Amino acid sequence: MRIPLLAAAVALFSSSAFADDHAMSEPQELTFERVFASPSLNGPSPRQAKLSPDGRYLTLLRNREDDRERYDLWGFDISTQEWRMLVDSEALGTGRELSEDEKMQRERARVGNLKGIISYQWASDGSGVLVPLDGDLYFAKLDGTVQRLTDTEETELNPKLSSKGGYVSFVRDRQLWVGEVGEAAAPITPKEGETIRWGEAEFVAQEEMSRMDGYWWGPNDQRIAVQRTDESPVGIVTRAAIGATGTKVFDQRYPVAGSDNAIVELYVMDPDGGNRVKVDLGDDTDIYVARVNWGPDDYLYVQRQNREQTVLDMLKVDPATGASEVWFTEKAAREDYWINLSNNYRFLKDGSLLWWSERDGFGQYYRFKDGEWLKLTSGNTHKFDLVGVNESEGEFFYTVATGDLTRQIRSSPLDYLRRPATITKNGYDHSASMDGKGTVLYISRSSVNQPTQSYLARTNGERITWVEENALDADHPYAPYLASHVEPEFGTVEAEDGTELHWMMYKPEMEPGKQYPVLYYHYSGPGPQTVDKGWDGALAQAVVDKGYIWFVLDGRGSANRGVDFEQPIYRAMGGVEVRDQKVGAEYLKTLDFVDGDKIALYGWSYGGYMTLKQLQADPGLYAAGISGAPVTKWELYDTHYTERYMGDPREVPEAYKAASAIPDATKISDPLLLIHGMADDNVVFENSSELISVLQEGNVPFEMMLYPGYTHRVAGENISPHLWNTIFRFLEAHGVTPPE
Repeated sequence: MRIPLLAAAVALFSSSAFADDHAMSEPQELTFERVFASPSLNGPSPRQAKLSPDGRYLTLLRNREDDRERYDLWGFDISTQEWRMLVDSEALGTGRELSEDEKMQRERARVGNLKGIISYQWASDGSGVLVPLDGDLYFAKLDGTVQRLTDTEETELNPKLSSKGGYVSFVRDRQLWVGEVGEAAAPITPKEGETIRWGEAEFVAQEEMSRMDGYWWGPNDQRIAVQRTDESPVGIVTRAAIGATGTKVFDQRYPVAGSDNAIVELYVMDPDGGNRVKVDLGDDTDIYVARVNWGPDDYLYVQRQNREQTVLDMLKVDPATGASEVWFTEKAAREDYWINLSNNYRFLKDGSLLWWSERDGFGQYYRFKDGEWLKLTSGNTHKFDLVGVNESEGEFFYTVATGDLTRQIRSSPLDYLRRPATITKNGYDHSASMDGKGTVLYISRSSVNQPTQSYLARTNGERITWVEENALDADHPYAPYLASHVEPEFGTVEAEDGTELHWMMYKPEMEPGKQYPVLYYHYSGPGPQTVDKGWDGALAQAVVDKGYIWFVLDGRGSANRGVDFEQPIYRAMGGVEVRDQKVGAEYLKTLDFVDGDKIALYGWSYGGYMTLKQLQADPGLYAAGISGAPVTKWELYDTHYTERYMGDPREVPEAYKAASAIPDATKISDPLLLIHGMADDNVVFENSSELISVLQEGNVPFEMMLYPGYTHRVAGENISPHLWNTIFRFLEAHGVTPPE
């Protein structure tokens, strides 16, 4: 489960001359309709920035001013400083409806709302890029010509160019297809029926493990590692995708907690499917294939995770025979903890490995060489995303969570522990990527006063050129709303055990002596950090403009503060998070400008679950609650996510009973609005339908808004305003309103 994309807040650009010049201008009303309309109030939102193999070009996907969800491929010539559209998605695309498999893949990649081009891949020789569009494949060259590679009714899933660029590959109808670029492709794996898939990551790998790949090209185009998935052991959830004018029924293979997973095998074969060998993954088939990579030594490396997610073995595989050995083993930092998977590792040319681990209680980097571990970072700050490696200079770059609620980019040596160098500017929240050699950085940054900017930089952080300066000037889409916007305030409260919890608050313009209602947004589950000093969008400001306070608190169990901060939810979901959010509510009630009788909860997904648990635990503490797409019974959610934190329900049924939102549903006495998409394939609609039944049978009043045809992401230019206007009509109907 990953947090839905939620624009949370926006702030006054007080440091700009433009803001000063307009501080006294007449405020323009910020409606929900405008928040979700085009052009985006965030300004340009480029995606998937990549440097060409020769470092001459930067390519990225750029959204349109007249359609914020449609992306085209653009190229930037670094030497001439010129931009050019390489592929116009509307002109080239057919508009053909995507297959159900591709729709679901996009949902699991959290790009289901996007149109046009959503991914691409550079050819290794830099001659052009592979572009999937509307179910077919194209090869776009830098001179502006585009070659169509496929033209079929079927969708080509998971397309790739081989390591040397000689082949193009994709999945079609559960088989892996391969062909020389420009030539017809052919299947290289057998067709074995409806439950066998080749070259695709299984559901939990896509949804929970951040692994979308199901096959991996080896060096020199000589061998391919291919996943074979047998879904026959997985239980079937009959999912009714209820639309506006009809219902489609899908028998979805969905491994609920405590049930059988798909059986995942790996094979290595030639590009024509010949010389196929099976990889020895061990005798136990009830495991997870977490990651697969080819090393510089031409061996295949497989990360094998046990079902309990407490042990991860790195297997070294001979691609000629499939024989494997355990290279090293990573274990959870505590007996009552789990292993958080990551992509923060890199095989180095000398055969060593740069590796991320939480073994000392915080995310740190290590180097594994000749059977020994060398620690490269230290301290009580959480390091995470590996940005890049410059082996020639002996340094690597990564992201660190700082004490001031921002993320900074740092560099450290590859061969010894040293005080790191911070190469980004304080006061901004950063993310970054690099070229393959680690010589140029692509940095994105934002602050509470500045929407996301991006630029190219040298390895010391010095800016080479802006990619998107995104200045908040008079031409920015956000300019008409600056005059009324406020900066968030930040602070801390103490949890029951003394742990410091961070909060963020946006306050409306207030009159002395009056008290104001609060919309208390929460996610509260493992994974996201919701309180930070980056730019979050315009939604919170639209709420504030209505006269409400927007409040957010990160409780124990959330990310980027180390093992001991996350651990309390172990086999105890719906417990400590509820108590931490209660601390936030009690703090709000001490503030003289807060109407303590008008604190309303809002959350989606895990946050929707939390709304239910908070209303059940503390009747009368909150004025109302909005629960969006909630998990109500963890036995209905998938294996990898749920068992990571809760264990196997067959072994700890009491933990699942305590965590469920069903047994105490009839204790809800405060106004409740339940929202769910009726085609949700992630938190399936049965979560809400069971809750609805229990509330109705218990004669408990509540309200609901259901969205036919929408999945876990109920969002869009028209639907999003409908959802938020519904929420505020609900609040107004129950007296959660600003002072007159």
